[in-house]
Amino acid sequence: MASSSCCILFFLLAVASSPTAFQLVGGDGRKVGGRTEVPHVESDKEVQDLGLFCVEEYNQRLHGGRSEALTFLRVVAAERQVVSGIKYYLKIAARDGRERTFDAIVVVKPWLKSRSLLSFTPSAHY
Repeated sequence: MASSSCCILFFLLAVASSPTAFQLVGGDGRKVGGRTEVPHVESDKEVQDLGLFCVEEYNQRLHGGRSEALTFLRVVAAERQVVSGIKYYLKIAARDGRERTFDAIVVVKPWLKSRSLLSFTPSAHY
């Protein structure tokens, strides 16, 4: 009896110490809270509107809305993650004399009708 209790305890400890032991998985096999790619991003009006919001907010913060600011072109890639709201990771094409890409992170809380730009940086790669 003692040896079977030890075996069960050892098994439970091994499972509990596994890095994936407590990850929640949704019905489609994805981790709950994980990032998911936004399909058909170029035709997704909500995502394109968020990209425009990010560029406008960046321009306002950095340039006070002056004319030498960035011009929004399009969102070229996007992922979303459910947090306390929806966090979007956007890759945005914009122009400041030449076309460049930027990485933006924005959180949307629809029930509060709020959007917050967390990050806006030049992209390391496209």
